[in-house]
Amino acid sequence: MALLLAMASLTGLVDATSFLGLGRVFVANMTGNVVLLAFALAGAPGLSADLSALALAGFLTGAVLAGRTGTAPALRHGRGPRWLTVALAIQTGLIITALVAAWLTGDTDRPYAIIVPLAVAMGLQHATARRVAVPEVPTNVLTTTLTGLVIDSRLAGGPGFHAPRRLAAPLAMFTGALVGGALLLHVDRIVPLALAAAIAAGCLTAAATGRLTAP
Repeated sequence: MALLLAMASLTGLVDATSFLGLGRVFVANMTGNVVLLAFALAGAPGLSADLSALALAGFLTGAVLAGRTGTAPALRHGRGPRWLTVALAIQTGLIITALVAAWLTGDTDRPYAIIVPLAVAMGLQHATARRVAVPEVPTNVLTTTLTGLVIDSRLAGGPGFHAPRRLAAPLAMFTGALVGGALLLHVDRIVPLALAAAIAAGCLTAAATGRLTAP
């Protein structure tokens, strides 16, 4: 639960950074990114088809990497979810790579070196979260979650929902996006990336020390 909420907040944080500071592109929310790619191809000003396509390719690459990590025989046996620790270690390394790239490149209209590792990291994260499999706590797609909350509510004629954790993921993602946007707009784009790296490192530490469990 704690791991997935941290991932949800990380999604908001990273997407705020990429959309507001890296050329109007999402690296975690691929629904939005695919739509932005279509808008860019249609000629909408201020959008970049190459950045959106690159983010999509990076995200899918990360998902493949997560799948390979999660099914590797050497990581599926023994004590503890070693596949989870390895996946989080790779994700942390990728986010740190993006942070270093942002520090070295400064402001640029084509931040490929930042977009690619972030997109791969988020593809890996969301595929890993799917393997952890807690349906009430999504880490990126909230449309189904919010629709389910409304349909299940007594206002809509449903039985009412009694799982506060169903609200936790949307709040975590909103908080991450709010903090990331505020830091980027009022401080520097390096700061939300540094915070994202710290959150990822915290998740990695918790998994490596056995404080997180996974199926």
